[in-house]
Amino acid sequence: MKQLRHEALDCLTRQILPFWLQQMQDPEKGGWYGRMDGSGTLHKDAPRGAILYARLLWTFSSAYRVLSALPLGIDTGVLQQYHTAATQTARYIQDHFLDPEYGGTYWNIDAEGRPLDTKKQFYALGFMIYGFSEYARATGCTRARETAMQLFSLIETHAMDTEYGGYIEACTRNWQPISDMRLSERDENFPKSQNTHLHILEPYTNLFRIAPVPEVEKALRNLLHLFTDRIINPSTYHLGQFFQIDWTRMGALESYGHDIECSWLLHEAALVLNDKELSDRVEPIVQKVAKASEKGLQPDGSMAYETDDADRHWWVQAETVVGFLNLYQHFGDKEALQKALRCWDYIRRHLIHPKYGEWHWSIRADGTPNQQDDLAGFWKCPYHNSRMCLEIIERSFAIS
Repeated sequence: MKQLRHEALDCLTRQILPFWLQQMQDPEKGGWYGRMDGSGTLHKDAPRGAILYARLLWTFSSAYRVLSALPLGIDTGVLQQYHTAATQTARYIQDHFLDPEYGGTYWNIDAEGRPLDTKKQFYALGFMIYGFSEYARATGCTRARETAMQLFSLIETHAMDTEYGGYIEACTRNWQPISDMRLSERDENFPKSQNTHLHILEPYTNLFRIAPVPEVEKALRNLLHLFTDRIINPSTYHLGQFFQIDWTRMGALESYGHDIECSWLLHEAALVLNDKELSDRVEPIVQKVAKASEKGLQPDGSMAYETDDADRHWWVQAETVVGFLNLYQHFGDKEALQKALRCWDYIRRHLIHPKYGEWHWSIRADGTPNQQDDLAGFWKCPYHNSRMCLEIIERSFAIS
């Protein structure tokens, strides 16, 4: 585990984070540039997405928190860089992304910081909670905690389905019904999805760490039940992808990347709640969901994203490493450790950009890097891969 920790630390501090600090910060307008394409061309005037900024806030907050707390010999100047990046990102979001009239966060803004798409996508609000709660966790900032709690209240007020349970996908700027609820063009237009629920579960878990109040606990427990009783298919243990308002499952698409990611995020939520009875119920399901994801494992150690997708996407590989490492740490599954190590080896050999240190969007079926999709952008953020590195580092101390 020490060697794996060393490699993850090197990947994080010498490759991923320096790329963002050196290539993507905007010294003129503030904040971060909105896009660098797959060929390495920087698009300074590209729109800036809420997802990108929320994930940047989480990444640099978490890097500062974790690397400051552990005996890793990180230079204090480097740690201060992470702290400064997180603080500046939090301020930029407060100034430009948070809607001062109706609350919540805009979907995106232009390079000058002016709103472009003002819809309220609850996936984005969830990630803002994730970022602000992590910043509060790292720095003790009371304003960040208050912002995270305000966003939590907005989700509970405007997204909660009081009849059938769960959360809808989106609203207009002033919280009215919206016809197109899709998260992205690749998604189906249904009122509920596992993806949005997964990325509300994730921030609520982190919010409970800094605000262990009854309303957050109740919402987090409810989400766990939604996954075990509604979202996870009881016959296959794959996640359903899209649902009608009454939880009618739509389609049979299997997403192995979301399966393995869900396995450890579900377990993390149960552990944070510190309820043995709940953990005893959830942990067998966690293991079965992770096992179901193995349908996507490839002979070279990589994981397919979903059914019939020949690319090997960056975020799926990162979540595969964490998901299987979680099985080894908590359930003593030595075969899972080997799966994590093989996937990490695939990442090192194929996904890390030799010039920039950030990861390619994906590797094509013929083994070549995908240079069509972004190296950095609306969806291509230092979150899945940085989190993988930080999870390895933290868990390595617990395991060893």
